[in-house]
Amino acid sequence: MAAEEIKSISFFRELPFLLISAVLIAWVVRTFIIHPFYIPTGSMEPTLLPRDRVLVNKFIYRFREPQRGDIVVFLPPNDNRDYIKRIIGLPGETIEIRKGKVYINNRALSEPYKINKPDFSSFGPFKIPKSSYFVMGDNRPNSSDSRVFGPLKKERIIGKAILIYWPISRIQWLR
Repeated sequence: MAAEEIKSISFFRELPFLLISAVLIAWVVRTFIIHPFYIPTGSMEPTLLPRDRVLVNKFIYRFREPQRGDIVVFLPPNDNRDYIKRIIGLPGETIEIRKGKVYINNRALSEPYKINKPDFSSFGPFKIPKSSYFVMGDNRPNSSDSRVFGPLKKERIIGKAILIYWPISRIQWLR
């Protein structure tokens, strides 16, 4: 047998192992590490636009607690669809919304990311339970969030959005 024939036989013998390894690595990465997410609505405008695609870090909250300002993907109570919103209130805090302005423990929250549409909504005061978070969309008048479905338990958080990767013109890290 020629050396070339031996190389091609070796390649075809290894091919199933290579394919199975690639599929297994992709499954592990997607299941436990990084997950792509499609933005279906304008509830997070201007930060995230409809049809943006983001990468979600699924393991970060094993090493640290979610923080105010984190953009998270989660399963809301009583729904099987993933949502994406910003964490506004932390466990044990009291949140209140007066004429569209958010107050945490009676202090106005600075929100430079929020869309500038008229918002005269009110909510609360509401004390956020232990191990729960209050999430809201950046486009408050167009967002189904904790004002509707209540506080979000930590175990319902899938991960933190870290990067817009599509469309190419909008590639950027999320802070």
